[in-house]
Amino acid sequence: MTRRVVVTGIGVISPIGNDLASFWKALVEGKNGIERITRFDPEDSLVKIAAEVKGFDPLDYMNKKDIKRMDLFTQYGVATARIALKDSGINPQKVDMTRFGVLFGSGVGGIETFENETRKFLEKGSGRVSPFFIPMMIANIASGQISIATGAKGPNATVVTACASSTHAIGDAFRIVQRGDADLMFAGGSEAAITPLAIAGFSSMKALSTRNDEPSKASRPFDKDRDGFIMGEGSGMLILEEYGHAVKRGAKIYAEIAGYGATGDAYHITSPAPEGGGAMRSMAMAARDAGIVPGQIDYINAHGTSTPLNDLYETMAIKGLLKEDASRVSVSSTKSMTGHLLGAAGSIEAIACIMALIEGTVPPTINLENPSEGLDLDYTPKVAKKRSLTYALSNSLGFGGHNGTLVFKKI
Repeated sequence: MTRRVVVTGIGVISPIGNDLASFWKALVEGKNGIERITRFDPEDSLVKIAAEVKGFDPLDYMNKKDIKRMDLFTQYGVATARIALKDSGINPQKVDMTRFGVLFGSGVGGIETFENETRKFLEKGSGRVSPFFIPMMIANIASGQISIATGAKGPNATVVTACASSTHAIGDAFRIVQRGDADLMFAGGSEAAITPLAIAGFSSMKALSTRNDEPSKASRPFDKDRDGFIMGEGSGMLILEEYGHAVKRGAKIYAEIAGYGATGDAYHITSPAPEGGGAMRSMAMAARDAGIVPGQIDYINAHGTSTPLNDLYETMAIKGLLKEDASRVSVSSTKSMTGHLLGAAGSIEAIACIMALIEGTVPPTINLENPSEGLDLDYTPKVAKKRSLTYALSNSLGFGGHNGTLVFKKI
């Protein structure tokens, strides 16, 4: 018999809130998390705005020695792991920690460390490069540090699939618990790529919005005036647990993970496949895995990046999947508020789906004033909407043609 998998702990650090309650409140209220960059002086940058995390103090989660040996993306990951563990009510002394694993994603990894150490190397020579350069920069170090910080000794791995990283991490962790290789998994992702080089790189691709004079209106998924995505940062963490294990210890259960889909476009390094073929197959796979027909999906948290091709092709994928039911489903892009957290995007959007199910509320797509031609789904413009929800679907579509979809079911 297939093991059921549920969510019993949540941790979030985001541009609109560093705990679950404030994050969800901000989403429902349509709060914007995008402002002028403060992490570095953006005066010489074509892009001067981003969705930064505010008010994060790593000392709340780790000591000074550990902070100095962790890139910011790892600090975010360890912090959300500690938050989720506390939220779950799990006592590490009372569970088998060899059956508690970590599967964590990041699209970029420790790019801030990479930039800082490269600068030292070029200006002061090889002798000044930190001995911690490599173990701070590598993308897998967050999952390693989470394991060290929490004592989780089960399966431990990292997923790097660009903007789909944390969705794939959650989906693959779901499979690990489902097949019996672990009873508990930390699953999610983190990103901290608001740096001069990362902003310059995405800017050179013409991927980022240059609406510097109106940061609160810059991220506008599905709107005809959208001109690119906004860089965001942060981390989302779920604790996935085998259902019987959760019930036995009296855990609170947020939702059930019902299905997972993953496909490849085999098309282009940055552009999604025409008409969203890969995304549609990923959604169809997830629905099939959940044992439902697509028409049973009530809410879709779209990848919705605010870029011309993504929003068009994802809409076409949703229409292709749902057909006559497409007008009935509620869709929204929470990136309109959080910006695009790259490898961490799927993790906080999974959390948004879970909370939508619990609260019976669809978060809005803010800044949607004039939908582009052909973009005619119910994108929940500007204001959150109350409705009964049983199944919520979360999409993540990454550079390289990586597609990932999760289906959550209300408990």
